[in-house]
Amino acid sequence: QRSPLTSRTTSLRPLLTAELVVAVLAVTVMGTALPKSLIFARLSPGEIAVAAVWLAGLLLIRRAGKGLPWALANPPAKARSKPALPTTSFVDGHPLLVFCVAAVVTLGAGAALATTGEAISHSIGMTGVVFGATFLAAATALPELATGLKAVKMGDHELAMSDIFGGNAFLPVLFLLATLIAGKPALPQAGKTDLYLAVFGILLTMAYMAGLLFRPRREFARLGMDSIAVLVFYVGCTARPVPTASSSARLHSSREHETPWGVQR
Repeated sequence: QRSPLTSRTTSLRPLLTAELVVAVLAVTVMGTALPKSLIFARLSPGEIAVAAVWLAGLLLIRRAGKGLPWALANPPAKARSKPALPTTSFVDGHPLLVFCVAAVVTLGAGAALATTGEAISHSIGMTGVVFGATFLAAATALPELATGLKAVKMGDHELAMSDIFGGNAFLPVLFLLATLIAGKPALPQAGKTDLYLAVFGILLTMAYMAGLLFRPRREFARLGMDSIAVLVFYVGCTARPVPTASSSARLHSSREHETPWGVQR
């Protein structure tokens, strides 16, 4: 019998990973309020706090893997025992090598997506923020989609959800690397659209957290109630005029003539 993915997990670790996403994004939003001049030894408190929260969350998730004082009252019957991993000739004999090669290929593909994505956004007149949050984000999520589908096929539903949540929790940590390279804080340079998307990510994650907590088993059009809620949130939060490069330039030009008492004519 079919049931939503959130109702098939047998532990609370995916829920903890989702909570880590919310915590990291919340600290990221708070870091945008810090002054740009607050930096020492090419490090900023905002980016350091994001990395610290991420590391602390990993330690808690690792500790949860050893056992929690909570247990599921009715764990899914099919998920009580994990199926054996499929054996292949080369992958089974050299898993670390295959993993490293796949990671390098993914890194190269990501760089190519960033370069071509910037060119496409300029050609269609869309701002980089909006293009990156939609088309580029969908393209870079393809590796997580592939690993998630493979994990579901193997019967490891916990791995499928932890992979997606874990990737989202790690991405803000890269702001620390950006600060080290640029020598100036990255978070205070965020705009209103960046903050909007960060809070949007928290909202979507909380919908799946509710699904992991209540574990609804009903489906509509092969979608669980949590997935339907996410689709409603996504459509509702993105149903607004998409700013183009020309409109953003006009807005920036108009703001250059603003004074504390109004627009200068």
